[in-house]
Amino acid sequence: MTLQISIIKILDMAPRCKISIKYMEGNMVTKKRLRNGELTKVLSKRNKGLSVVVTTLILLVVAVLLAAVVTYYATNITMTRTTMEEVRFCKEHVWINNTGPVAGFMLQNLGGRDILIDKFSVRSIECHWSTIWYYRIPTNETVLGDVNMTSYARFTTPIVEINNRNYTQAVSDIPLISGGDILVYVRGPQNIQMDDIGTAVSISVTTNNAQYITECIVESGTLQ
Repeated sequence: MTLQISIIKILDMAPRCKISIKYMEGNMVTKKRLRNGELTKVLSKRNKGLSVVVTTLILLVVAVLLAAVVTYYATNITMTRTTMEEVRFCKEHVWINNTGPVAGFMLQNLGGRDILIDKFSVRSIECHWSTIWYYRIPTNETVLGDVNMTSYARFTTPIVEINNRNYTQAVSDIPLISGGDILVYVRGPQNIQMDDIGTAVSISVTTNNAQYITECIVESGTLQ
């Protein structure tokens, strides 16, 4: 129904002024003369909207749907980047004697993609590459024993031989193929003191996509 309002005549400024309403219903055009009060009722009936409760419910539903979409998207991105990557620590140790502390462990890439090791940290302190020596385990070699206890003073050259294996001093990020293993020694990790013997400390490795953390007990590096 289409309303067309036109003021025919204003008799005075009082509420008795009359207004002519012309509206179309089907093919019939009708004119009615209404007082101000009656006009208000007609217009209010034509302009009714949604109630406050319904509007609030709609806004809540929209907000929940948006939050669900964002959560799904973030989870999907994270899972896509990390599901195929899996790194595990083995044989982790931290020793200390009067010359200084040394950390040693084996790192395994068990995931389906190659990784790039971005940094190593001991007790949340990043280790400089010049303090790290590593050995790539050949695919035909199996490491059955534990990581050998080695003193701080032994790591003085770019190549260090330990248990018939040549460890290379790192200079930058270390790539590790899928299914690959490396043995790692860290010379002089910071904030490890003699007083820390018997205390649990963290060791972590960071790749392009994730960080992996393990803990071990600080051990004495002396033989007796």
